[in-house]
Amino acid sequence: MYKTVTPEDCAYFKSIAPGRVWVGDEIAEDYHHDELGGITRAPDVRIQVLSTEEVSAILAYCNRERIPVVVRGSGTGLVGAAVALEGGVMLDTTAMNRILELDPDNLTVTVEPGVLLMELAAYVEGKGFFYPPDPGEKSATIGGNISTNAGGMRAVKYGVTRDYVRGLTAVLPDGTVLELGGKVVKNSSGYDLKHLLIGSEGTLAVITRAVLKLLPLPSRVVSLLIPFPSIEAAIGTVPEIVRSKTAPTAIEFMERETILFAESYLGKKFPDRASPAYLLLTFDGESAEELERQCETAAKLCLSPERGALDVLIVDTKERRDSVWGARGTFLEAIRASTTEMDECDVVVPRDRVAEFVLYTHEVARLTGLRIPSFGHAGDGNLHVYLCRDEMPEDAWKEALAEGFRLLYTKAAALAGQVSGEHGIGYAKRKYLASQHPAQVSLMRKIKAVFDPHNILNPGKVV
Repeated sequence: MYKTVTPEDCAYFKSIAPGRVWVGDEIAEDYHHDELGGITRAPDVRIQVLSTEEVSAILAYCNRERIPVVVRGSGTGLVGAAVALEGGVMLDTTAMNRILELDPDNLTVTVEPGVLLMELAAYVEGKGFFYPPDPGEKSATIGGNISTNAGGMRAVKYGVTRDYVRGLTAVLPDGTVLELGGKVVKNSSGYDLKHLLIGSEGTLAVITRAVLKLLPLPSRVVSLLIPFPSIEAAIGTVPEIVRSKTAPTAIEFMERETILFAESYLGKKFPDRASPAYLLLTFDGESAEELERQCETAAKLCLSPERGALDVLIVDTKERRDSVWGARGTFLEAIRASTTEMDECDVVVPRDRVAEFVLYTHEVARLTGLRIPSFGHAGDGNLHVYLCRDEMPEDAWKEALAEGFRLLYTKAAALAGQVSGEHGIGYAKRKYLASQHPAQVSLMRKIKAVFDPHNILNPGKVV
């Protein structure tokens, strides 16, 4: 189906990107897989691109020669979306890492796709602005965030990446450059192709520039760490917090087991680890009075006899912030360090069904013999559930993993949930998406065929 890359092809790529082309064994092993590492395949060629023009020339050539292309940023994905399943060309966008413009009048920032989320956040905050999307992996690139429609902890109040993309420059598989959207706030000019590309995981076009919406930076931020006697009590409180109109920026849940993993991984103590379950609430605003009112309302609600919280700890000092949010930011790495191999289920369910789903993960652990820690964004129903191998033999692990995923995705569908809340589908979750939404996947394939008739962009992913 695809052409094998030849020395002549490599010579052409080197003429487009001199000094930035690696072939065969020159490509480091890190580029064979993503962060989770379960799906592995080496590209034939890795090209570090610097401009829209380079991307256009390479795509036009690959489309003509039928060479598959996968786009890669930092490689922090967890579903194999940036793995070159068919070999071919890997477009490395990490050197396209310039912040091109901050426009205070239009509240926008224009960036290249290789800019890291943490770099963008620090830059705009230094200018008094705020980029709300806040996925846990701060070293991910903005291009990757857009390609997966990343969410994060602040989604409950501020929304997800899609809500902050005003404009895109993107290159189609045949090399055509599209300018979609821009700095305008409203746009009813035909089909919104920009939103079709957001979340498409590099299967329709290659994003080379983005215009992102900013907000004024909140002047004050306070968090509350609230221990509960059970996971049911903790997550059962979330819908009431949302109804209370306190407008928390984040509502995270965590179990004691996960906190202990983070403590061990970091070598630092968490402020409280005696309770089975916790909620972590964050509030932001412009006045101390406003934040005090929000925190007091939330604290009273959680401490009520009906909710049964054991305490409310204010996270308002640098030491406590570093301890709490440092631990929360390393949950994935800590769980991974605690086991020999793992895979993730990143489902999203309605907020009022989160407790039911989390409790069901305990039942799946019992049925399969797997250890299944979890944490997640209780405020928007996005759960991160990890199936851990530990010392299980290979054959038993594969069987238990398949059964665990079957049970979890079946339960999510029964609760009116979806396969992925923010990490995307990639290769690893394709069959679950197809099983849950066959008609939608059929339509996605038709859209894919219009954008990419030769199927060179990220083949084998999503659909």
